Amino acid sequence: MDHVRMHPKFLHSNARSHKWAFGAIAELLDNALDQTTNGATFANIDVLKNPVNGTPMLLFEDNGGGMTLDHLRQCMPFGYSVNDTASRTIGQYGNGFKTSTMRLGADVIVFSKSNIAVGDRFIQSVGLLSYSFLRDTVQQDIIVPMLDYEGYGLELKEIHKCTHQDWKIRMDVITKWSPYQNEESIHSQFKKINDQGTRIIIYNLWENDEQQIELDFKSDPHVSLFPVQKFSTGKKKFKIHFLIHSGLQVYISMLYLHLPENFKITLRNQEVKHSDIRSDAMHIEQFNFKFQNDLKVVMSAKVHFWYTQQIDIQGFNVYHKNRLIKPFWKIWNSSRKQGRGYLGVLEANFVEPTHDKQGFERTPIVQQLEYQLQIMQKRLWLACLFIPFY
Repeated sequence: MDHVRMHPKFLHSNARSHKWAFGAIAELLDNALDQTTNGATFANIDVLKNPVNGTPMLLFEDNGGGMTLDHLRQCMPFGYSVNDTASRTIGQYGNGFKTSTMRLGADVIVFSKSNIAVGDRFIQSVGLLSYSFLRDTVQQDIIVPMLDYEGYGLELKEIHKCTHQDWKIRMDVITKWSPYQNEESIHSQFKKINDQGTRIIIYNLWENDEQQIELDFKSDPHVSLFPVQKFSTGKKKFKIHFLIHSGLQVYISMLYLHLPENFKITLRNQEVKHSDIRSDAMHIEQFNFKFQNDLKVVMSAKVHFWYTQQIDIQGFNVYHKNRLIKPFWKIWNSSRKQGRGYLGVLEANFVEPTHDKQGFERTPIVQQLEYQLQIMQKRLWLACLFIPFY
């Protein structure tokens, strides 16, 4: 079976690079959005019931181009080998898929279907990355069983890159350690994919320190982090700076500055409407900043400032190449609540995102930008003092 010379404990420790569960979810959505170049029109997040023990599972699916045989093998192991004697290159491929899925649960099974531009031929593959299997069978390497099929019309045949005995071993591992415990149920998941696409199912979800599943699926239909934080709205809107850290729907609605016109994200069968918190602004100004690095390369940042009476917060939503990497970055810390009500959207493609895409490196250029933003925010806030805050 495909495997890599790395101890399974690395899966668990490496996944902790995502401190926030929503950050791991965002990385999986990034992969789906990238598939718009291959025809993807949607990404869907849902909750399924494990047919074996009734526990919740997370589903991520899209109708992009799917994964070819090689792509799936590049995606799932940390570097991979086709057989035991092949050379192994650890870290040859990005490990965002592994860190994000393993951050959410102990096990993940992937179903993918890709079209081949010859008649009605298609390839469908299934792969299992199971920390439970590796731990309970005391494996010393990360083993990733995968199976491939080639279809033509209604016909389907196995693609054997191994012996018949090895194929049977792979199928036995997948059916024993996944929620789909026979070949018929494996094929039933492929049938849920139309012409092309990918289904990622994460199960045995992690629990928090209170032995409760980290994502709360019961009290909030839009999925909240547990424990759910309640806020009174009154005549004002929800305090979005709190909800963005507890409500997945709010977070996804602000995750991208722009979405392709023909692409949508759904959460539990409900479309997530793109959110632009500038819509309630009372005063908007736009600025462009330019900086030079040590190599005299000019880098620019675009900032939208606005003032609102609706929420008693301040800060900047920082976007890197269309993706939110730091929500409500507060740069003016005042004990007298100075700066409240002033928000900003900062587009800075020159910043260096952290490995989990939930922040950025504190480079000298970023420090210059922070200084300029603080000056601008103070000037604009003082100019808006005549607007009553209540």
